[in-house]
Amino acid sequence: MEGHTSREGNSCTRGPAAPVLAWYGDDFTGSTDVMEMLSLHGRSAVLFLERPDARLLARFASYQAFGLAGSSRSRSPEWMDAELPLAFGFLKALGTPLLHYKVCSTFDSSPQVGSIGRAMEIGQRVTGSRWVPIVAGAPAMSRFTFFGHLFAANAGEVFRIDRHPTMSRHPVTPMDEADLRVHLAKQTARRIGLMSFRDVVAADAAERLSQASQNHDAVLFDVIDAATLAGTGRLLWDQAQQAPLFVVGSSGVEHALAAGWGAQAMPNPANVPVSQVLVLSGSCSPMTSAQIATAVANGFAAVRLDPVALGNGDRDAMQRAVAEAIAAWRAGRSVVMYSAGHDAVQLDRDISGRPGFRESLGELSGRALCAVLDACPEVRRVVVAGGDTSSWAGSLLGVQALTFVCSLAPGAPLCRAWSNDAQRDGIEIVFKGGQCGAPEFFLQVRGDRT
Repeated sequence: MEGHTSREGNSCTRGPAAPVLAWYGDDFTGSTDVMEMLSLHGRSAVLFLERPDARLLARFASYQAFGLAGSSRSRSPEWMDAELPLAFGFLKALGTPLLHYKVCSTFDSSPQVGSIGRAMEIGQRVTGSRWVPIVAGAPAMSRFTFFGHLFAANAGEVFRIDRHPTMSRHPVTPMDEADLRVHLAKQTARRIGLMSFRDVVAADAAERLSQASQNHDAVLFDVIDAATLAGTGRLLWDQAQQAPLFVVGSSGVEHALAAGWGAQAMPNPANVPVSQVLVLSGSCSPMTSAQIATAVANGFAAVRLDPVALGNGDRDAMQRAVAEAIAAWRAGRSVVMYSAGHDAVQLDRDISGRPGFRESLGELSGRALCAVLDACPEVRRVVVAGGDTSSWAGSLLGVQALTFVCSLAPGAPLCRAWSNDAQRDGIEIVFKGGQCGAPEFFLQVRGDRT
């Protein structure tokens, strides 16, 4: 991938090597989702796991899109006030026409945790963007916005997000409002308008957007199908050519841009099979639980990380799980370490909401993964499942950057790690959102025929 120059869509007026986009992911899983979408549509992309120094940045100077993986989805507004200006300032300095604050496609957030509204305020202030587009819909991922309301699929059935079996019951940020304008109004005083599905494809769409953006601080775009997706992408790109634009949204932003550019999807590179895979999962999603069960039924060793013990800072419990995982790996088995789903203890909110509990659980889970990697340098392919878990583990791995290897399931690509640590350099990693992939996903990562 390094030094790769990609094709440009017909609607793109910049040269082939020109930068097109920078993004900040509010967790690691969402960050790789953007990289996957751009890479599959001919834009060379690199994701930094920390702000790079000049030497590392120069290594990817020929790339067209630059990401910075973060953890703001699980952070407080006060943390955002301290950290996001630095991140957005770095990305702004790269000089791309679009700066995307990438959030989960389910938009789960609250005024206290992962406030999308607060991030929008900070981003608009740092970048000077006159108004902020908001894009949530991505039909390819079964995410739709209709008259401002968000819908998402689960097990093949589409639900309004406040009735979604998983997201309406999220343990930290349950979605109790489907109208994203109302949802975000709890997090910001910014005025949010709407480009409805009819506005987006109207002959005078540009004029309608001009009026909406003049009357509001932010504008939410309806996306329900291919036509509204491409219409949104064309409008965003046209606006970005007039002045740099700060955008909030899911990877629907990149789906829309690719459709608007007319960029054809490139062939997905083949996944080269490996004999063993190491998995760390903290996801509470029923889909991830099904993936763990399927993996165990196909020979993976299951190693339970006691979430109560780790959340209370019990390092001895962590070390016992690490020893079990190392033994299974050295016996030639793939391993899945998990703190939720399958037969793990289910945490109620009184426990998981205790100060410092989630942070301790995330940190010790990440350290457990690193300990296994240190003891078993032959591990070359890793999966981390769950947004918060991915952010904690990613920050501890000693990896500086990721590039795209191949697509395994929408939103969960296989990536190549770039590290100053020779043992970590070249490891292949998947950062997977809880609901991404089929029950056989961990087998697919290994390269099994499923």
